[in-house]
Amino acid sequence: MPSVTSIINSIDNDLGVHENFLKDLINQELDELRSKIINENYDFEKDVVIKKIVTAVTEKARSSFVNIINGTGIVLHTGFGRAPFAGSHLKNIADKINGYSNLEFNLEKNMRGDRQSHIDKHIASICGTENSVVVNNNAAALLLIINSLSENAEVICSRGQIVEIGGSFRISEIIKKGGGILKEVGSTNRTHLEDYEKEISNNTKLLLWVHTSNYIMKGYTKEVPLEDIVSIGKKYKIPVVADLGSGSFIDMSKFGIPSEIPVSEIVKKGPDITLFSGDKMLGGPQSGIILSTKILINIIKSNSIYRTVRCDKITIAILDDILRSYKKNGFLKSNLALMLLTKNRKTLKKMAEKIINSVQEYKLRTLGLTIENSMVEAGSGSLPEKNLKSVTLKFSPKDMSIDVLSKSFKQYKVPIIGYINRNSFFIDLKAVLPSQSFHIIDAINKV
Repeated sequence: MPSVTSIINSIDNDLGVHENFLKDLINQELDELRSKIINENYDFEKDVVIKKIVTAVTEKARSSFVNIINGTGIVLHTGFGRAPFAGSHLKNIADKINGYSNLEFNLEKNMRGDRQSHIDKHIASICGTENSVVVNNNAAALLLIINSLSENAEVICSRGQIVEIGGSFRISEIIKKGGGILKEVGSTNRTHLEDYEKEISNNTKLLLWVHTSNYIMKGYTKEVPLEDIVSIGKKYKIPVVADLGSGSFIDMSKFGIPSEIPVSEIVKKGPDITLFSGDKMLGGPQSGIILSTKILINIIKSNSIYRTVRCDKITIAILDDILRSYKKNGFLKSNLALMLLTKNRKTLKKMAEKIINSVQEYKLRTLGLTIENSMVEAGSGSLPEKNLKSVTLKFSPKDMSIDVLSKSFKQYKVPIIGYINRNSFFIDLKAVLPSQSFHIIDAINKV
């Protein structure tokens, strides 16, 4: 058997990984080799085997974290990092985070500061509240609120709003983990105002309203409007929490997107605390945003759990830059998520035609490449049952299986991820960046 040292000495280039990791990769290959020798009477030449191991180790040592082209049509794709953001944001923050930054240092007072101070007032002003705090995701935001305001106490929530989202996250379990005691009211499909009042006790500390952002119930249904729950909260002096899940700063309907209610409109309904994700319809990095009064925000920030879920300097810097992409009546093109979501079918059709016109004629025939209209989801539980108009490239190859074609696109230098449906392969253009068209053209010509 070749030794680990002999294989390391046969690697010409620095693979850019720690020596311990390199040895582990080599030992994995040697273990596989031993298994073949024992089970298959494997015969080999040492030099040939060393070359194979070097090739395999070099491949596995490469970073698996790569840029991809999203051809699924789902703009807010959880598997692809949810909201995409433009490289310009990273360029804008590069100088701020190069070396050291004033993350928690107040330059004016020459003393320790608060990392939230870089963004809290900006967010609060956009949404029309006194203050805000940002943590690492919306689930963490809810957990922190529950633990800060209702530990060992009751949290009342309608049965029709005890949702589950991706990754088996359930509202009921977060309340339990946060130390709260869930008290369900109403039935699965119908909850009335009196259902809340009947269940309020001296141990009730929160009324929770959850926006069912990832599904819709139809038929014989009823939910109590948020403003009515707010009235009950005021009557019994119990804080009301509104969990939006996916929140938007602006009314997207003016851009042709079936819109959720903007955060500012929810705030006007009067809940004591509002929370939502920063990495969905907002277009920012993974984060959870909490809006409330200064008093309640200070209570939440004084909880020791806050330290375990607070954002790092990179998230705060990117979110700060994303906030600056919003204007009173819209957003700048640098907000990539919103730019892609609002791209109309006419623009997408032009992109598709440009790609088709740049593909070799015989490729169009052998791959059975055509342009079709499509409807896509926004993704990540946003805009349920409100699909968006799009355009897709459809592949119906004559001499190649769909699985092989899909794999070929994944193996392109910038992996292209599409989807298979009814024995055809599709690359939807809704979530494709304009600058990525030439990659798709090149991949089609080379596939």
